[in-house]
Amino acid sequence: MQACRSSLSLVGRRWKSGLTTNRKKVVASAEEATNDILPGASLLVGGFGLTGVPENLIRGVVATGADDLKVVSSNVGTAERGLGLLFQTKQISKMTGSYVGENEIFEQQFLNGEIEVELIPMGTLAEKMRAAGAGVPAFFTRTGVGTLVQHGGMPMRYSTDGSRNVIKTSTPRMAGLFKPPLAPPDAKPTEYILEQAMSGDFALVKAWKADPEGNLVYRMTSRNHNPAVATAGRITIAEVEEIVPLGSLDPNEIHTPGIYVDRIVQGDRIGVIERLTLASKKFTVDGSRETIARRAALELVDGDYVNLGIGIPTLVSNYVPEKVEITLQSENGMLGVGPFPSSGSEDCDLINAGKQTVTALDGASYFSADQSFAMIRGAHCQLTILGSMQVSMHGDMSNYLIPGKLVKGMGGAMDLVASGSRVVVTMEHCDKHGNSKILPSCTLPLTGKGVVDTIITEKAVFKVLPDLNGLQLIEVGKGETVDTIREVTEAPFTVSDDVKPMRESRLPRHSMMSPEY
Repeated sequence: MQACRSSLSLVGRRWKSGLTTNRKKVVASAEEATNDILPGASLLVGGFGLTGVPENLIRGVVATGADDLKVVSSNVGTAERGLGLLFQTKQISKMTGSYVGENEIFEQQFLNGEIEVELIPMGTLAEKMRAAGAGVPAFFTRTGVGTLVQHGGMPMRYSTDGSRNVIKTSTPRMAGLFKPPLAPPDAKPTEYILEQAMSGDFALVKAWKADPEGNLVYRMTSRNHNPAVATAGRITIAEVEEIVPLGSLDPNEIHTPGIYVDRIVQGDRIGVIERLTLASKKFTVDGSRETIARRAALELVDGDYVNLGIGIPTLVSNYVPEKVEITLQSENGMLGVGPFPSSGSEDCDLINAGKQTVTALDGASYFSADQSFAMIRGAHCQLTILGSMQVSMHGDMSNYLIPGKLVKGMGGAMDLVASGSRVVVTMEHCDKHGNSKILPSCTLPLTGKGVVDTIITEKAVFKVLPDLNGLQLIEVGKGETVDTIREVTEAPFTVSDDVKPMRESRLPRHSMMSPEY
């Protein structure tokens, strides 16, 4: 039986890596682990923000000097850390990712036409890698329906002459009609788009512990995209903080089985915190943002699983009404997100989707990003609160890209708004130039089409009424009238027969998310 197991294992390794090697997986250094990465290779890289990033392996890739690399990762690091090291040396020719808004070197290289960029919704990206590792060539998803993801035309490369003319755009996706899997039996078919699996020549992941067999254990939210990435590389290299003797890991607690891992290297722990955020005894928020957050908190329903976007939505958790208990879900892989930590108790492996340090409440759980987006796409979260740059009278929203000027990436927003959960947008009524952000039609690329249920600003609350193809004003902010709201709202709207003054939640029960940097 043992001989049969060894023979099958060797065949599997030949198919995966093209090498006939023994089962020894531990290598001495990151440089040795990455020295066969050649120019033009495709790399899948784990991590979220700077948490769970294989920083030592990335330094190893820098040392190889290999250029023309095609890199796939949910984020692009910062200018100084993570994948930013490869942008510094200009070794990347194409970047495929979801949220790219924290790295100014990357953004300038993209806008200057030096690199090609493919933006993919974060949940779709995680599922594309998970599918590749599972041998599934393609799948259908609601994420991106009605946007440039479906129709094509998303900027992928700009000219190098400084004009910022788009010279390459994304291609359209095939679409089909299906009934949502968990919908009632009488549900009507709806539109889905086809996404292909995504593999890579090499997968670079970061784990907490490994044994010589390659079994991996991750720590808290540093798990994020690493498990899916580990399955999708033709050669998977794991950077770990500790290599323990065979048999030391509890088989019940292994997150990535060793069958997926080809090489292991122990690297120094690089405990970087991208956004150190601490609980503050002094709770202060800008007036209009506080008004919006207080009102949005009244949308919370006892027992809800809720996903809060960054910015104003994050503040909503400070104003949860009395007798309402919710569970916060974070798309990087956590249920039961707690308050910001006190000084000295922060942990680089415990962050939220905004890359801020957080704590875990009793009953919290950690999981991989592909599992997190399975929760989202499967409509297991009841409410999503997001910010936006624009919202239309039809419930369309735009919040991730200004072509030629701003490249943030959609992150998980497209997955969240396509999930079927109720979507509340919280934003200031006008932009910094005084222009209305509530429009007849969005002028920026859409994050979702017809997905918004409620719009909350410092001046008003609107319901989106699909049957009436428009907005209805239901609450008026302090010091505002219907007429003053019309003056600053470009989209037409009707007024509820029962329009009320804007309500708000009471004083915070605790300063759950009040930041102190």
